Amino acid sequence: MEAVWNWIVQTVTGFGDDFYLNFVKEDRWKYLTNGLLTTLEITVLAVVVGIVLGFLVAIVRTTHDHTGKLKLLNAVCKLYLTVIRGTPVMVQVLLIYFGIFASVNVPKLLVAVLAFGLNSGAYVAEIFRSGIMAVDVGQSEAGRSLGLNYAQTTWNIVMPQALKNVLPALGNELIVLLKETSISGYIAMDDLTKGGNIIRSQTYDAFLPLIAVAAIYLAVVLILQAGVNRLERRLRKSDRR
Repeated sequence: MEAVWNWIVQTVTGFGDDFYLNFVKEDRWKYLTNGLLTTLEITVLAVVVGIVLGFLVAIVRTTHDHTGKLKLLNAVCKLYLTVIRGTPVMVQVLLIYFGIFASVNVPKLLVAVLAFGLNSGAYVAEIFRSGIMAVDVGQSEAGRSLGLNYAQTTWNIVMPQALKNVLPALGNELIVLLKETSISGYIAMDDLTKGGNIIRSQTYDAFLPLIAVAAIYLAVVLILQAGVNRLERRLRKSDRR
């Protein structure tokens, strides 16, 4: 019994020493908090870029599918979707930073937001397009019979229903984007993952810093999931009224 007690005491003491070394000493916890802020900043801005770009691409493609117009823009959008979805996001980030902006002094945050926004936009575009195509064609016909043109019918009748259809997929894309930003360290951005790596390089202890990074990502994802689920419930309640 005494041996077991001694083992417990040594384990707890060792964990406390490791915790102090990795997070308390020299205020190393700030690497994680500052990295988290950078990660959230990239994610939020990239989401805005992705949603705007994805919405525009989806409108172009669905307009072409329904009316046959915008052939050139539709071809450009299809090329964009093919290239972005067919290449790894890390390669895209490195190409934009070391290739396109190699000779231009631009903020790393702008590069990250642009790269992740372009990548997310391709997936958001297909999410929006699937939601629009899922709306019954009779809804569009009803709008046209009321004297609305194609743009008015799409904006006032089709899009509100499509948004409800695609909300779970959009929430999933937001979570995926949050986790994808963990490669921002490849362009020397001090994001959350990079903060854990900095601590690891100073303490030569990989376990606790990486566990802390994983726990923070998990906590943020759970918060996002809860928010999306709550919004879904509110939309379902509005449908019953």
